[in-house]
Amino acid sequence: MHPRDALFGADEALPVTLPVCDHYAGVEALMKKSLQLQAELGPVFDVTLDNEDGAPVGGEIEQAHLIAELLAGPLNRHGRVGVRLLPVAHPLFEAVATAVLRSAVKPAYLMLPKPQGLAEVQRAAQALDTLGGAAVPLHALVETHGALREVFAIAAHPRIESLSFGLMDFVSAHRGAIALGAMGAAGQFAHPLIVRAKLEIAAACHASAKVPSHCVVTELKDTQALQAAAEKACRLFGYTRMWSIHPAQIRPIVDAFAPTTAEVDQAIEIITAAQAAHWAPIRHRDTLHDRASYRYFWQLIERAHRTSFHGGPQLPAELHQAWFQGAA
Repeated sequence: MHPRDALFGADEALPVTLPVCDHYAGVEALMKKSLQLQAELGPVFDVTLDNEDGAPVGGEIEQAHLIAELLAGPLNRHGRVGVRLLPVAHPLFEAVATAVLRSAVKPAYLMLPKPQGLAEVQRAAQALDTLGGAAVPLHALVETHGALREVFAIAAHPRIESLSFGLMDFVSAHRGAIALGAMGAAGQFAHPLIVRAKLEIAAACHASAKVPSHCVVTELKDTQALQAAAEKACRLFGYTRMWSIHPAQIRPIVDAFAPTTAEVDQAIEIITAAQAAHWAPIRHRDTLHDRASYRYFWQLIERAHRTSFHGGPQLPAELHQAWFQGAA
């Protein structure tokens, strides 16, 4: 029996799995460069084409048509290109969404920025369904007080696949009460209000089997700061995905979110032994393991698979074929 079939009941929501890096681009040249890089490296990271902050004021419709062309173009080889829309309260929300959804190739997901709470997520979902986007998963940015207050309800919404933390807008929403340093790579892990928000988002996502996506690091050329932030997000805060805002950030994020070779080797030993035991409890190196820990090790193997395109630990060929044949 395949691990997913054995470890997750038929009435239980399977955890959503996405590439560990979500790379944002809004300027035409950078959007094309990002798509080219994804085409070369494989779907180890998603590309999100930005129709909100990345679009010039007054040029949102033109940006939407450009994004529609890029979605249907030859650089979208892996089908892992999403789009950040305008806020649902914006007067051009439906016009932009319509232009994007008319593309010959639908986006992999649509990002909803700045919802004030569950009601706006519901409103956006209903509008997008009417416009032909019912089959497109939705992501949302938690960057307002209202969204954070209702984050568990938002994560539970059936159209939501992932929630991201909007660090900079969240800090700004405190009207100067949070110092500028909290927007930095180190400060965002020290300020209690930011830490609280990150933990709430991660907990809400895991409660509903959705993907928590960690916020940006704005120090574009400080690889050590980015690496440290990515490792904390993954190892300490429970995030399984993270934003990139510069191509140089993609590799460190993927590396930080990839399990180590030793972790993968241990997981393979335990899962193969569990399969041989028909998922009954086993003793491995004098430690008891059962279905509870099997889930942990299987999800670690899935994470290894999602990062192996870019140099992460490789699975043995026979196990890759048995467990992931035909998987992206």
